[in-house]
Amino acid sequence: MDSAEERTPELRTLQQKVEYMVEKTFPGQKISGRFFADLVKERGGSLSHSYFSNILAGKVTQPSEDILKALGLGFGVDWRFFKEESEVVDDVVAGLQFLAMRRTGEISGVAGRGLDEDGLPPELLQFALSLLADAKGRPGPADGGGVHGEPEQ
Repeated sequence: MDSAEERTPELRTLQQKVEYMVEKTFPGQKISGRFFADLVKERGGSLSHSYFSNILAGKVTQPSEDILKALGLGFGVDWRFFKEESEVVDDVVAGLQFLAMRRTGEISGVAGRGLDEDGLPPELLQFALSLLADAKGRPGPADGGGVHGEPEQ
């Protein structure tokens, strides 16, 4: 079984984080700086296409908080993901893994009570992903295992 370090690339620099988000947000697409700048503008932010291209080229390493907020708007994630030494990197990565698994059918349904407009909290996403990882290591109903801990008949 793969470890989390093998599945999640190193996300320390702004360039690494932006490249990762481009890959996860627009899989299989080559997006231009102009496309991304227009997307940010549509979502109420401001970012020049050349500045975005310079971030991807690694020429920008310490942008202003406004630029980080524009990146967050464009990618639809918490802008603090792009800060140095960000505490939210793991939360964003977990959320993207969760969405990818939902898309591929590995996770078929989620029900939550009392959810607000922010959606699932990061702790719940991490918990759901850990349950899924555990389940992959155990036999399930299709493999002859019991359902929901009930004994087989």
